[in-house]
Amino acid sequence: MLNIGVLVSGSGTNLQAIIDAIEAKRLDAKIAVVISNKPDAFALTRAEKHGIDTRVIVKDAFPDRETFDAELVRVLNEHKVELVALAGFLRILTPVFTRAFPMRIMNIHPSLLPSFTGLDVQRKAIEYGVKFSGCTVHFVDEGLDTGPIIMQAVVPVTANDTTETLAKRILEEEHKIYPEAIRLYAEGKFKILGRRVLSAESGTVEASLENPPIKK
Repeated sequence: MLNIGVLVSGSGTNLQAIIDAIEAKRLDAKIAVVISNKPDAFALTRAEKHGIDTRVIVKDAFPDRETFDAELVRVLNEHKVELVALAGFLRILTPVFTRAFPMRIMNIHPSLLPSFTGLDVQRKAIEYGVKFSGCTVHFVDEGLDTGPIIMQAVVPVTANDTTETLAKRILEEEHKIYPEAIRLYAEGKFKILGRRVLSAESGTVEASLENPPIKK
């Protein structure tokens, strides 16, 4: 059983997706601790409802980012965490953190990386005029959304999309692929070759997508 630590800052819908996958026996893992940098994050309530240990670690209690991250590492190690899942954790991690868990930190990002890193990415996608967006589960390295890609889901962008409607459809896919990516990790179903994360469950993709669709 994989011991997971989840870092959150907000409502925690991806945390809930992971909890649901564990309780449905689709994921052989345990969430050992949920840590938030926001005392009022609803994600903490979600965790407590399922009997999961929670911690609040506030940046203002520390002199700099490095000592804040060192405390995160200490608490995760205290709970014997093997994999860290960032689920809407609104902080950029320093090398103090990333080097403590090399290739053992996952993040879910609401775009098809490497396009549209950072924040407000649904607006960026619409303004740029892309025909497809989506979400990406990736390992975290010392860059901004630059780590090796584990899994992606594609969402068409329609002419009537707003940032809100696009974000909603992408979030639905996030809830599907994040627990699945963790499952592949827990079961040792992929290997890492440089930047490529190769899954043992990858099949041949027969279909292609066009947007606007081509009439047949």
